[in-house]
Amino acid sequence: METVLLPQIASGVAQATDLADFEAVARAYRPGIFRFLLASLRDPHTAENLTQECLLRAYQGPREFRGASSVKTWLMQIAVNLLRNHLTNARLKFWKRADRSQVDVSIAQDWLRDRHSSPEAIALARQQVAAVWQAASSLSERQRTIFLLRFVEEMELLEIARVTGMKEGTVKTHLFRALESVRRRIEEQK
Repeated sequence: METVLLPQIASGVAQATDLADFEAVARAYRPGIFRFLLASLRDPHTAENLTQECLLRAYQGPREFRGASSVKTWLMQIAVNLLRNHLTNARLKFWKRADRSQVDVSIAQDWLRDRHSSPEAIALARQQVAAVWQAASSLSERQRTIFLLRFVEEMELLEIARVTGMKEGTVKTHLFRALESVRRRIEEQK
């Protein structure tokens, strides 16, 4: 078996020293990649396919990991590139427009479950999540990507800059504009 040296992996995951450890890498980062893609696309099947493609590309191309960033950042960069390719695919533009017209926020309901919340609080939280999803769906692709990486994946600005290939100041600007746009749209809905 070919040995691949990967620098330290994020806390909670053993250090990977060969391809056999890639299973641990996939287990650790797959949920985050899937969440980002699902939040970006709102299509669980496509998000699952792109997640698998992301992990497959990482598995097949470990030499492309230069160690200049964390493994998570490297994997998210692959995911962002796959997302861009998917969204720009001319054959899927018709389906993309059709999917945009059917926003399904029920996927987020599992994130809201709390044994201590009243039914009213849960209903209010669902409405708020739906409003944020609706507002975020109207952002430009770049702003939406940055917004989701920051607030769904809780990535730091410098990490987002590495993932997207932008300067940190550009990321801050897009994030600020995305937040202002989301806030404005939510206020308009009230």
